[in-house]
Amino acid sequence: MATWSSRGLRGSAFEEMINYTNADYLNKGLALVQKIPTPITPVEIDAASRHITLAYFDQQSTVDYIGAVQGIPVCFDAKECKNDTFPLANVHPHQVEFMGNMEKQQGVAFLLILYTERNECYYLPYRDLIRFYERMEQGGRKSFRLEEIDRTFRVEIKNQVYVHYLEALNLDLMIREKEEKEN
Repeated sequence: MATWSSRGLRGSAFEEMINYTNADYLNKGLALVQKIPTPITPVEIDAASRHITLAYFDQQSTVDYIGAVQGIPVCFDAKECKNDTFPLANVHPHQVEFMGNMEKQQGVAFLLILYTERNECYYLPYRDLIRFYERMEQGGRKSFRLEEIDRTFRVEIKNQVYVHYLEALNLDLMIREKEEKEN
C-alpha cells in the first residue's frame, strides 16, 4: 500500500496547471471537467496544525479527471515523464480498464503527458495507449518512446490557458469521425 507522504505531491504542479485550465474552460462555458480526489485514510495528524502528515490510499482510483466537453463525456489521467521514455507501469491496469469502458460508452479517454525535461505536453489518445499496452502484454516493450507518439497532438500553452488540451481533443474527434466514415 502506498503512502501519501511518499507520493502525494508528485505531479502536483502539472495538475494545478490542468486545474487552472479546467476552471478557465468552465468560466468560458467550454467544458466541465473535475479532478477526482483519491480516497485516503489518515494515519497521523499534526495536532497543532491539524494537517494530515501520513495517510494511506483507501482504494485504487480511476483516473485523475472526469467530465464533459460540449456534451461529450471525457476522462483522462495526467502523467509526468522526465525523459523521452514513458514507462507503462505508470498507467495501472484498472485505469486502462476504466478508460476502455469510457470509450465503449461513446466517451473519449486520453492521457496528458508532460515531458518535464523538454517542457512539452502531449495528448495521447486511448487508441494509442491501448496499442502500447497490448504490445507490452504480448511480451513487447514495457514503455514507449516519445518518437512513437503522434506529435500533432502536442498541447500548447495559449491564450492564458496553461494546458490547452481542447484543440488536441478536437483533432482526436475529427480523426475518429474520418475513421467512422471510412469503415
